[in-house]
Amino acid sequence: MDYVNTLIGVLFACFLVRGVLISLRRSKRLAPGPFPLPIIGNLHLLGDKPHISLTQLAKNHGPIMNLKFGQINTVIVSSAVLAREVTQKKDLMFSNRCIPDALRACNHNDFSAIWLPVDSQWRTLRKIMNYHIFSGNRLDANEHLRSKKIQELIDYCGNCSKVGETVNISRATFRTAMNLLSNTFFSIDLTDPFTDSAKEFKELVSNISIEAGKPNVVDFFPFLQKIDPQGIRRRMTKYFTKILHLMSDLIDERLKERSMGKHANVDVLDALLNICPKEIDRNQIEQLCLDLFEAGTDTTSNTLEWAMAELLKNPHTLEKAQEELAQVIGRGKLINAADVANLPYLRCIVKENFRIHPQVPFLIPRKTEEDVDFCGYIIPKDSQVLVNVWAIGRDSSLWEDPLDFKPERFLESEIDIRGQDFELLPFGVGRRICPGLPLAIRMIPIVLGSLLNTFNWKLQDGITPEDLDMEERFGITLSKAQPLLAIPIPL
Repeated sequence: MDYVNTLIGVLFACFLVRGVLISLRRSKRLAPGPFPLPIIGNLHLLGDKPHISLTQLAKNHGPIMNLKFGQINTVIVSSAVLAREVTQKKDLMFSNRCIPDALRACNHNDFSAIWLPVDSQWRTLRKIMNYHIFSGNRLDANEHLRSKKIQELIDYCGNCSKVGETVNISRATFRTAMNLLSNTFFSIDLTDPFTDSAKEFKELVSNISIEAGKPNVVDFFPFLQKIDPQGIRRRMTKYFTKILHLMSDLIDERLKERSMGKHANVDVLDALLNICPKEIDRNQIEQLCLDLFEAGTDTTSNTLEWAMAELLKNPHTLEKAQEELAQVIGRGKLINAADVANLPYLRCIVKENFRIHPQVPFLIPRKTEEDVDFCGYIIPKDSQVLVNVWAIGRDSSLWEDPLDFKPERFLESEIDIRGQDFELLPFGVGRRICPGLPLAIRMIPIVLGSLLNTFNWKLQDGITPEDLDMEERFGITLSKAQPLLAIPIPL
């Protein structure tokens, strides 16, 4: 019996030593990074603006870093070359999602094309979006809607000008984006384009972005999921429920109209109901609307607000843009989709804005399903992988004077924003690229160009361009911490 116990002890010791040696070998092959503290790991290094903190850490540890956030191993990629490896060359190994607990509210992660794994449900949703919502034919057919909504935005700014009021750029463009989407989906305005009636919905969407993006202890210590100590999932459930109820009421109203033969099949909701329940069910339609209204309104208004802020901070750039518009379009006219091809400087402004103010500072987090050999390092199974596009946009090895707003850098450049150039990935890349890209690249330049070609703009209360506050507010998207208030002066 003593012999057996001794043998078992020796075998156990051998396995223990073997495990320690394997662990040491693996730890030696992990990407470099700051030493983790007990329990919390590297959480103390995140701060309230993780995109900036992690960019600074990358300057010390390199373009690929391994950090420990509580129990979660996290790899940060901060270079265009390595972003290509993650999102293109080894896409399948990194195609699944690391889901923030906030997005589990109302089981949203089980229905959202953003958060679903690459499976049959995800493929069906992508197919539906590509064919019924963001296809070239659908977008061409809705050009009159875009023109109408942009005209309403210009009319609103004109009314503000007449009475000497400032325009809250974010709120005004949010209403435009919201009503464009609601007309595309439901053939109605969800808010009055001439009042601030969308303020509550905008705050709702902004709160979703902030809650989804803020550090959540549950994401770092998953065993706390049922407790939800910060109350983030509870608040997200409240926000999601409000939007889902709104979408449900609109669908009920449409079904009633269809049953009475009072509605023609003209919009996206009709197209979705026509394939329901064979390809998509009622719950999936509601969750899809939640996805698109949350993502499509906030990102559009934030992008336009940042662009206008940069132009007001750089008056010479604003003047050059207005000169181009006057020469090509004629002063005072709205821009349409066909005009954009003849406005190279305007297109450069849009690219430069996406470079320096990407709406999603980290591409949506990816997850490894197994150990991955990556550029000489091991990325362990179940690691979170973040691509820091904010850092790539400020990489001095890629961009001259990266902190300066210089649209001219793109005049002789072939770099584009459609996911083919890894120096500039505002919409992601590959199979996980943002499905709303076709709408965004039509909408952003024509709204921005129309605002610039119908008004001169100045800052309120004697604020100088040098004094304009450009502080960021971190969430799942990057918004301006202080709203841009500007005075429109008709040209």
